[in-house]
Amino acid sequence: MKKIAVIGVEEGLGREVLNLLAEQGVKAKDVAALEPRSALGNMVSFGEDEDIDVLSLEGFDFKTVKAAVFAVSKDVAKKYISSAITAGIKIVDCSSFLQGEPDVPMIVCGINDNEITKAKRGIISVPSADVTQMLIPLQKLHKEYQIKRLVVSTYTSTSSYGHAAMDELFNQTRRIFMNDTLADDKAIFHKQIAFNVIPHIGDFIGEETLFEWEFNAQSKQVLGPQVKVHANCAVIPAFIGSAQYINVEFAKEVEVDKARELIKKVKGVVVFDKQTDGGYVTLNDVQGENDVYISRLRQDNSVDNGISFWCVADNMRVAAGNILSAIKLFEK
Repeated sequence: MKKIAVIGVEEGLGREVLNLLAEQGVKAKDVAALEPRSALGNMVSFGEDEDIDVLSLEGFDFKTVKAAVFAVSKDVAKKYISSAITAGIKIVDCSSFLQGEPDVPMIVCGINDNEITKAKRGIISVPSADVTQMLIPLQKLHKEYQIKRLVVSTYTSTSSYGHAAMDELFNQTRRIFMNDTLADDKAIFHKQIAFNVIPHIGDFIGEETLFEWEFNAQSKQVLGPQVKVHANCAVIPAFIGSAQYINVEFAKEVEVDKARELIKKVKGVVVFDKQTDGGYVTLNDVQGENDVYISRLRQDNSVDNGISFWCVADNMRVAAGNILSAIKLFEK
């Protein structure tokens, strides 16, 4: 029996789950890589030196694995996740298909590990990559001071839309340097993405986008319904990672120096914060890294108990790390 099935290996999150599995010493023979439809002979990288076959999800026997990660769209999860449920294995849903179900807790490891006891059907969900990135540094601050309100502005790379969006950025950039037209090269974005910033990620849901709605709904599911959240999300002309400016208001009085020390104690978080030119971390610094990086920590004097900080990460790798940590929680 294989240890784990990863569904959605041809896009960013699924690929990073495979990369981390390889880095953690899991053998290729213990991993099933799947796509909804995969032609015979398709392969995907597993670590630096191996390739594994990509199997078709249609008709796959989930009884041959111990756990499954659905790093796919909501529609794909809706169609296939029932087969994994029937097999009685451990399941991590990254699609939001089961988000909000009372017996499907949303887990960010280190914040609400005990919620996994509510997974009566053996299923948990995880937040989106960007929400995971935001919440991880907040875990000890929330326990100490109780978060009341979050305001986040995100600057997310084209990888949030998949490989086709990254290709569109590359092709537009090349065409601009070649003094060529972009008229027929806007398949993913409705505006030019090269050398531009687009304040729109995901479909619109009333006044906000799906990406912004996820920050609200998923943060509340992890931290509690009392927390107020406002998100402003933009896509930037970068290939990998996400940058965020985060303002946090707490129920209790907080000093930024004490907040800094608590953030430093969070596993998987690095504080690099110097009040000097270059004394901060940027997207180019974190590609391929597993940690969340914090800079520009300041007291937010516009509210009674507030701080703000700059947060950057290779968000897909951070999300993949949370997924694999959640599976380990299942095994305890």
